[in-house]
Amino acid sequence: MAPQACGTTVATALGARRVLGRTGLRVSPVALGTMQFGWTASDVQSMRILDAYRAAGGNLIDTANMYGGDQSTEQFAANRAHVGMSEDIIGRWLQTRGGRDDLVLTTKVRARMWEGADGEGLTRAHIMRAVEDSLRRLRTECIDVLYAHWPDPQAHPEEWLEAFGDLIRQGKVGVAGTSNFCGFETFGDLLTPLLDLARRGSGYPAIQVEQPRFNLLNRGEYEPALQRIALDHGLGIVTYSSLASGFLAGAVPLRQAPCGSRARFLAQYCVEEGWQLLEALQQIARDLQVPVAAVALAWTQAQPGVTSTLIGPDRLEQLAEASWSPAIRLDQEQLACLDRLSWRLSRPEFVQW
Repeated sequence: MAPQACGTTVATALGARRVLGRTGLRVSPVALGTMQFGWTASDVQSMRILDAYRAAGGNLIDTANMYGGDQSTEQFAANRAHVGMSEDIIGRWLQTRGGRDDLVLTTKVRARMWEGADGEGLTRAHIMRAVEDSLRRLRTECIDVLYAHWPDPQAHPEEWLEAFGDLIRQGKVGVAGTSNFCGFETFGDLLTPLLDLARRGSGYPAIQVEQPRFNLLNRGEYEPALQRIALDHGLGIVTYSSLASGFLAGAVPLRQAPCGSRARFLAQYCVEEGWQLLEALQQIARDLQVPVAAVALAWTQAQPGVTSTLIGPDRLEQLAEASWSPAIRLDQEQLACLDRLSWRLSRPEFVQW
């Protein structure tokens, strides 16, 4: 099932725009995640996906300096030579296709990128070198949103916020963002203290975007604490794991055992409560004559405070399915059904590297 388009590309389906918090940036309700570039999607396939996403009207491309090669916890260290591949693919695509000014480009810093004391973390030394590397790989002069990828307990917030501020003043970064800074695992709320620092007029940049894990199978990392913070402070919210590694798109056939490299992670959803949610999504999809993935994304996009939902397609068909979501308006009965069957928390797939 795909929207009317040439092949599997959805003409202008992602052309709607939402304002990303108070940044002034106008972005598509569906963001293109690129963790799979250089891992489960080849260079050629990745560029086809980028072409199709832009052709469909999408403009928010999200990556991280650590993306590239196998991203599983067990393999990341062994594949460190391949980190940065996602940024490099995007950079080569930008270099050959052009149109950089039409896009909102975001990346992240925190992961180990080289050996040595400053090879990872949110120290000033790591951030400044890592951002220069990202700019080089992305073949751009400015990163529109730079995220602190996840908290660094060893780093002082004042140090890394000052580094972010200097990069903004130098024109190398547009705005500062965070990911996993409120409600992820045992971190608690580390976002409010950062907002307080900026509000006190200390010269530190304000965090303007947060990227949480949020979907029908994991509501507790956004609701209610982060949602309230986002609405009170006007933050942009870009959700990741929006399809729960594909489960909410029907990647695991109903009441069958998962298989593949993510089987151990997906198994947590393959219980009666998970199947009931998937069945409800499938029924709504049949009623609306749209893909299942689009229904799950439409639910997330309808939640207060959410600006955009990240997807990570390996194939053009997956992008086409997700592209239906901005046009879907779930009615109160459908929303209530999904709310009733949704989960508060589930285990994250990626915790440490």
